[in-house]
Amino acid sequence: MTVVADNDMWTIKAALDWTIGFLERKGDESPRLSAEWLMSEATGLSRIELYVNFERPLTLDERATLRDFVARRGKGEPLQLISGKVPFRYITVLVAPNVLIPRPETEVLVSEAFAELKLPRVADHVAAGENGEEVVSPELPELRVVDLCTGSGCIACSIASEYPAAHVVALDIAPEALALAGKNVEVLGLGNRIEVLESDLLGALDPGKKGTFDLIVSNPPYVPTKVCDSLPREVSEWDPRLALDGGEDGLDLFRRFLPDALSYLKPGGVLAVELFEGHLEQARNGACAAGFDQARIALDLTGRPRVLIARKPR
Repeated sequence: MTVVADNDMWTIKAALDWTIGFLERKGDESPRLSAEWLMSEATGLSRIELYVNFERPLTLDERATLRDFVARRGKGEPLQLISGKVPFRYITVLVAPNVLIPRPETEVLVSEAFAELKLPRVADHVAAGENGEEVVSPELPELRVVDLCTGSGCIACSIASEYPAAHVVALDIAPEALALAGKNVEVLGLGNRIEVLESDLLGALDPGKKGTFDLIVSNPPYVPTKVCDSLPREVSEWDPRLALDGGEDGLDLFRRFLPDALSYLKPGGVLAVELFEGHLEQARNGACAAGFDQARIALDLTGRPRVLIARKPR
């Protein structure tokens, strides 16, 4: 990389200050956080490293990259799309236009599903192989999972990466989502345990596998139609409407897949669904009416209702 000449230096501090001011004028809700994110992506430095390298001059390539990132952010493009990736639980997944961007609040969906399943501790069933690789004991119970409306595949990949005896079928109807999910599965080396299928809800599952799944997990479109247009611009203008709009009360798709979810779960199997906070009680009642029991509502890390957990009776 070519370094900027001494008489035309643009240090990390100067670039950060300018970026913060520019994003403030563009109405960014968190201009400093956005500026730090963009600078980290442009330089390859962590946010902490930025602050201990304030006087380091940017290279010409870094300046060009930062200019492009800042211009895109100034137009409202989400930071995750600018960087092309986002952390989700213990992995990092690729993101792309026209596919729902994974967000931190969805991580609780995986946490609550694992908690409800009461799985054994993985560390007790993993040992080091001859070449230092991890070897999973065959005594670790298999976990058969469906990830419905998989989107980027972040949930399926998290489950498979955290529980090495998990086998996941990831379903979606959108071609862009299927392509991205498949790419994330490949990049994370999980192709032997995650199958990505085009499906209208649970329609592509083999009917012969009814009653065999331990977990059906889903982050479906659940935003009530009237609420969609009032969502933050980063969501309403950049996430696909197909992945957001859940109908009048946000439960259209939930009602459609509920009976099939019950039939594909084994007795005692778990359903875990992220839904609109104002209609989770209605969803819980619907799940009980459909034949589920032990239905409960879980909160996210901000204390807001986020996830419905229910079991198929044993």
